[in-house]
Amino acid sequence: MSDDMPARAEISNASATNGAHRGSCAPAERTEAASDEAAGEQRVPAWSTIPPGSIYDYLRVASFSIGPDGRVDQWSERAAEFFGITAEDAIGKDPLTVCVPRDLREDQADAWEHILDGREWIGIAPYRDAGGREGLAEIYVMPADDGDRRRGAVCIAVDVRVLRGIETDLAASQAVLGESPMGFFLFDASLKMLRVNERFACAFGKSAADMRGITVHDLLPRVEADRLSTALGQVLDSGSPVFDMQVVGTVPTQPGRRRWALSLFRLHSGGGRPIGVAGLAVDVTGRQRAEREAANARRNLALLNEAGARIGNSLDLETTARELLAVTVPHFCDLASVDLYQALLTGDDLDAVGGGASEGSGELRRVAFASAVSDGPVSLGCEAPGEEGPVQVGGVHRYPFASACAKALSTAQTRTIGVGGGSESELGNVVQSTLVVPMVARDTVLGLVQFARAKGSEPFGDRDTALAEELASRAAVCIDNARLYRREHERALILQRSLLPPGNPEAAGLDIACRYLPGAAATEVGGDWFDVIELPGHRTALVVGDVMGRGLRAAVAMGELRTAVRTLALLDLEPAEVLTALDEIARGLGEPGGGRSRRTKAKEREGADLSEVYLATCVYAVYDAVTRRCTFANAGHLPPVLVQPGERALMLDVPPGMPLGVGGEPFEEIDVELPNGALLGLYTDGLVESRHQSLDDGLAAFRSALDGQPRTLEDTCDHVLATLDTHHGEDDIALLMARIQALSDDVVGDWTLPPSPTSVARARELSRARLGDWGLDGLVDTTELLVSELVTNALRHGEGDIRLRLLLDRTLVCEVWDAGLVQPRRRRARDTDEGGRGLQLVSLLADGWGSRRTPLGKTVWFELSLPDGDAPAQDPVDALLSLF
Repeated sequence: MSDDMPARAEISNASATNGAHRGSCAPAERTEAASDEAAGEQRVPAWSTIPPGSIYDYLRVASFSIGPDGRVDQWSERAAEFFGITAEDAIGKDPLTVCVPRDLREDQADAWEHILDGREWIGIAPYRDAGGREGLAEIYVMPADDGDRRRGAVCIAVDVRVLRGIETDLAASQAVLGESPMGFFLFDASLKMLRVNERFACAFGKSAADMRGITVHDLLPRVEADRLSTALGQVLDSGSPVFDMQVVGTVPTQPGRRRWALSLFRLHSGGGRPIGVAGLAVDVTGRQRAEREAANARRNLALLNEAGARIGNSLDLETTARELLAVTVPHFCDLASVDLYQALLTGDDLDAVGGGASEGSGELRRVAFASAVSDGPVSLGCEAPGEEGPVQVGGVHRYPFASACAKALSTAQTRTIGVGGGSESELGNVVQSTLVVPMVARDTVLGLVQFARAKGSEPFGDRDTALAEELASRAAVCIDNARLYRREHERALILQRSLLPPGNPEAAGLDIACRYLPGAAATEVGGDWFDVIELPGHRTALVVGDVMGRGLRAAVAMGELRTAVRTLALLDLEPAEVLTALDEIARGLGEPGGGRSRRTKAKEREGADLSEVYLATCVYAVYDAVTRRCTFANAGHLPPVLVQPGERALMLDVPPGMPLGVGGEPFEEIDVELPNGALLGLYTDGLVESRHQSLDDGLAAFRSALDGQPRTLEDTCDHVLATLDTHHGEDDIALLMARIQALSDDVVGDWTLPPSPTSVARARELSRARLGDWGLDGLVDTTELLVSELVTNALRHGEGDIRLRLLLDRTLVCEVWDAGLVQPRRRRARDTDEGGRGLQLVSLLADGWGSRRTPLGKTVWFELSLPDGDAPAQDPVDALLSLF
């Protein structure tokens, strides 16, 4: 016997002792297990053949018996396979010789004598199987009696490694069943509960023993039980596992619905036979709630990001309200509407916006409505009951005093209607709950937005309320910004339009049509302007200009320049002189008081960039209806266009000059004789230039629009605007079209008189004769008197020949030229003065008078209105008497 045999014997004795102890508990456990198995296998009849795949396929038990003589008398086939010895070689032999190889026996005779002393024994012995593999076998020796009081023994041998593997598997199974944080359950082949661990059982308020033999329909609602039962059957039939199957149910120990994630897999016997379905259950209610909250947080963040990107891009109140609903429906709610105070939309002051807001009964207009569940308007909870039904978009209404909407408006606090927040009687058949959120910007309530969810949707929670308030607040700020912008835009537009000529102005020898198109509502007002100014002698000044920049300041600068142009034009300055004076004015617009300071001039000398200087372009033309000559001067503006009868449109070669406000460069003039019937066009760059069209392409398109069949002047303007891209909204558009209608020779009287006293009488004769030819006998006396005064002044204070010209158009104009440079000055004559009353008389009798410099001297003129046939002509005698 080897040195380690005592250790083996010791182990064997300990095993025997443990076996004795196990033997005392084993029968009860086996009995209970047998009854449990019987309960779970009731459909298998007793004494029936079990298919391969039992526990014995795992153990591979080898059995043999020892007779009273201490030798092997029976040897099973399993023993032959286990020990590698046939029954013929084993029967009749010493068990030690048979079971233990020779080289492993050493001295074990004493051990066998101890083993065969008539007691139960469990121990470990070495062995070598038929394949030559060595191992340890756990041998269980049970004493036996053959009935003749002869003692023998029955022996069972099992490989120790197999037993230890089974023990490990049992320990792992016990850990899963008893110590795992997850629920474990096992269904048999008939889909009845075979075994569960305590965690699974406690979740349903039961014990593990109470759950044996029940089905899924005893644990879950019918729909969920049917789903799980179907899944169990599919796993049992196909063997394909199911992972993360979501099941919803209730448990007695916890309120509310619970959700579990189940993983199912099929169990097999050692022979591969399906014996049931096992599963793991994890309560994911908390995890799902956390995931739902995280998803809601991500959704809310995405919604806020989208709101920041989409709301408030249009600077229009109604569009901003629609953008808010486009973001929230259906991503946040199923239905929504926006109501704004009527005073807000009509442009009243902020004090008027809150009219009735303190009681929540102010007049509101519904500006937007959106629904994902209904085609038409739906009552969201605050509308007053009546036959008119829900408020339509564009409808003006008031909320009832006691309604949630009225309270939200008066308190500026969010109200909830419906589930957990108010009376559901206010809601219809579609809406489940409504959030009424006031729209507050800069401490002023502008209106309210209602977010509603339909029946079947999840009701609003605290997070939803906070999100709704944030969305409404952002939209309110955008709406208030749009309101402020609209107010400023309208004011600038009113100012700009008030500075433009009303309608189509009239001028001698010209047929005029004009168009002005402001930029789109989303852009600021520009500084485009045009003007038609009547000058003495049937001359007309045509002006088109554009102040660079946008907004109210540009409109104000435009108004100042237009006023300056009219003032300078009435001084009858030459076009180049007018632009030179305008350039000086433009450079002083940015200075306090409108003047150019010494500091500004110093900066100009240093070449500094004057940010306060307004730059503007302008073209100024003076047309003489008698000579049909037009004098042009340009300050950085686009060239005029001319269409002569029967020819294609062309751009006049006018020196471009520098824009007004730059300074330092003189302006040039050119004279162009315009044929009768010609078409002259002045315009701003908004007509021919945009982001999508270059200037050259725009000018070519403008010329092409003017070619073709002759049209009336009004039709020509409409055709140009319809042909060109005038709806881009990037800039204002000003268009001034003038058709030349030359005065005929029979309405002009032109004479040259010598510097002689007789010329006064000759001037009266010529004037009387020409007025007789024109049928203006009622103006003869007044005209004779005034002509004689002007000719007399030319003789006394002028030089050279005297030129007398009478012009008849809408008025009668008389002009007297001389070569003197001294301008006439009106003064108040004393009673003792013999002279000095001539210009006073002209001022009393004429509708207008004045003088202007000419290249060769000066011209003094007066104008008389034509008689209308009803009003009596003024008696010149009365005017003469009033002077004394």
